[in-house]
Amino acid sequence: MTELVSLDEVRAARDLLDGVVRTTPLEPSRPLSAALGGPVWLKCENLQRAGSYKVRGAYVRISRLSAQERARGVVAASAGNHAQGVALAAGLVGTHATVFMPVNAPLPKVAATKGYGAQVELIGATVDESLVAAQTFAERTGAVLIHPFDHRDVIAGQGTVALEILEQCPQVTTIVTGVGGGGLISGLAVAAKALRPEVRVIGVQAAGAAAFPPSLVAGEPVRLPAFTTIADGIAVGRPGDVTFSHVRKLVDDMVTVSEEDISRALLMLLERGKQVVEPAGAVGVAALLAGAVEVTAPAVVVLSGGNIDPLLMLRVIEHGLAAAGRYLRVTVRCSDRPGQLASLLSEIAEHRANVVDVVHQRANPHLRLGEVEVALSVETRGVEHSDMLISALRASGYQVTIAPEA
Repeated sequence: MTELVSLDEVRAARDLLDGVVRTTPLEPSRPLSAALGGPVWLKCENLQRAGSYKVRGAYVRISRLSAQERARGVVAASAGNHAQGVALAAGLVGTHATVFMPVNAPLPKVAATKGYGAQVELIGATVDESLVAAQTFAERTGAVLIHPFDHRDVIAGQGTVALEILEQCPQVTTIVTGVGGGGLISGLAVAAKALRPEVRVIGVQAAGAAAFPPSLVAGEPVRLPAFTTIADGIAVGRPGDVTFSHVRKLVDDMVTVSEEDISRALLMLLERGKQVVEPAGAVGVAALLAGAVEVTAPAVVVLSGGNIDPLLMLRVIEHGLAAAGRYLRVTVRCSDRPGQLASLLSEIAEHRANVVDVVHQRANPHLRLGEVEVALSVETRGVEHSDMLISALRASGYQVTIAPEA
């Protein structure tokens, strides 16, 4: 049985981090508070140095290395946030970092990791495969492996987030956070349960990469045969041995959310909260919006990271708008005669919907002679508005087909 990290270890980690990391703000969320019927705050680790909480654990781990270990350098594997945390921490401590990242790692995260001074190697399709490469590198060169979550120092460092939460919101009754390998939630649970045993600690995983639920059922870490999610920061195929022990003993619940839930959460955070958050950092909010878990207010949701690829942000915003019923794709069949397209667009405008793009084509073998198909992307005010627009077009004689989500 793994000995759990202690509150004293978390407090010692906080002393080490004094002057290194920032105390991130706790911001109220009006939409979530309205949904829960009580106050909800957002712990903005997306505003942390290097864009996520990861620098906390990385610095604690690296700062405790001996002079001989620092001379050999450190190595890590990450999809981006741990990479940046290790690169920043290594530079602050004065050692060299080599970071293995998946070949499809977001380019801004790769560039930021290099910008902090690390040497980046792109190997593997997943973080798990990159971790194997990092372990091999460590064995070959003597570099110290800085595990992204499965180490006591890393867990203690991440636990400092909970110390801040309990000071900023003493009345908190529930803490919700995203979960990948389990380092953050393990540290949160250690500190929260030691200081306020009645506080519920809830973890959230992306449904497409949820290794903890089957592991908890099995009573031991279980590796997923395959996993995929837009939340690359928590796309981990197997819980750590150390973190699994903490989660099984201290965490109150573990739930999952869909890609659509995550998209809606990102859109709400951007639109209503003015927060730039990556998918992995928004899964806690997604769980509350989707009603995936019973949460008692006052509650705090950790926004664990904000390092999102702008191209992914564009796709997520579009997907989120569609999931919220505010972005409608339809194809409309109508007669091919002068002025028909103008009439169609005018009718859409009369219903106060905004056309984003139009594709007008005749060369479709499924069309009858004298018929044309118009593919439209339309911004609406929500599901009711979309339904009203479709009904109105059909009432006017148009054949309307709603395009499936890509």
